[in-house]
This record gives sequence, C-alpha cells and structure tokens, in this order.
Amino acid sequence: MSTILAIDTSTEACSVALIYRNEITHDFIISARDHTKQILPMVDKLLALSDCSLAQVDAIAFGQGPGSFTGVRIGIGVAQGLALGIDKPMIGVSTLMTLAQGVYRTQKATKVIATIDARMGEVYLGQYYYTNNQWQIVIPECVIAPEKVIEKVENIGNDSYCAGTGWQTYPDMIKGIRQSDILLPHAQDLVVIAKNKWLKNEVVNVEEVEPTYLRNDVTWKKLPGR
Repeated sequence: MSTILAIDTSTEACSVALIYRNEITHDFIISARDHTKQILPMVDKLLALSDCSLAQVDAIAFGQGPGSFTGVRIGIGVAQGLALGIDKPMIGVSTLMTLAQGVYRTQKATKVIATIDARMGEVYLGQYYYTNNQWQIVIPECVIAPEKVIEKVENIGNDSYCAGTGWQTYPDMIKGIRQSDILLPHAQDLVVIAKNKWLKNEVVNVEEVEPTYLRNDVTWKKLPGR
C-alpha cells in the first residue's frame, strides 16, 4: 500500500495532499506571494492529522508546471528537499493534467481542455481524454495565443469541459464548451495521478527532476553540485 505526499505551488494556489492507508487527506489555500512560508507548515499539519511520519512516505509528488515560473521553482525545490531528506523518489505531474483530474473528480468529465493564463497574451494549453482509469494526452501541452486554441484542439464535442484560469481570462476561446468550477490545480487531484504513475514505476530521482516551463527563455538551475 503506497504512501505518497503531493505538493503544488505552480499557481497562486498552495496545496498539499497525502495518500496514506488508501485515504486521501488534503489542504488548499490561495497564497499568491507566501508559498515559501505556507507550504512546509501545511505539510507538517497534514502529516500530523494523518498520524503519518515523513519517513513513512514512499514518494514525493509535485506540480511540474506549466504555471508561474517562481511557483514551479518553489514547489520543486521544496519537493526535492523533502525527497532528499528521506532518500525517496519523486513523481512529476503536469499542472494542466491536474486541472483535468479536478473536473473528473467534481463532474465525472472525461474530455477536458485545460488552460492556464500564461500572461503576455498567451495561455498554456493541454487537452485530455480519460479512459481505462487514466488520462490520455490528446494534444501535448503547449503555450499558444488564445485566438489559436480553437485551431489547435481536436474533436471538440458537447461533452468537452474547460478548466483553468485561461478560460477566466479569455472566455471566448471556444464557444459552447461546458464550464467547470476548477480554476486552479489541487494537490488532491495531483496525488491521484501520481499514484497511477507510482504503480507504473514512473518515478524520477531527485537529481533528475525537470520542470515544465514551455517558454524557451527560462532556464532551470539544478541542485548545487548536481
């Protein structure tokens, strides 16, 4: 029975979740500028509430991006520190796929087009289809102008749902798409995807972690000495 701790700070949301003894506990707050102050106390609180020690965790899952460059870096840095301290592997999960999982959790939607406002007149975009208890990628995540989203996505039906802040900023990207209440990623959804990845051994070592930025002008610094 796997125990997985998940954290996400890739947007203005700050969230943690834990799968322990097949139960999911979670916490979620909006904290646009205090991620570094909030995330570790949230982790400690969740572990204490679940009567689980960090040493019992089998893997640390994290929001891999895309999202806020600073937020993604904070989340990965914290996750690396935790994983390094207990010598356990890590599981990266797409922020966009996490949004899709949120719509499945709340509305059982199996077709989701997720977007995050990427600023500079663009959105991060991912399209997903849920089948056989896992998400299939219809189009790989990308950064795109909102007026080109309609040309990029495939097989839009009346059962397709939207998720993410991109739709809040640019509500007319696709006419008639079904609405959802999922604007920000939740770690309770991230940890479900992470569990499936764990079962398929889709894990990475601490030094192999890579963020998803999608913009070429952003560089990533690995841990010192790596």
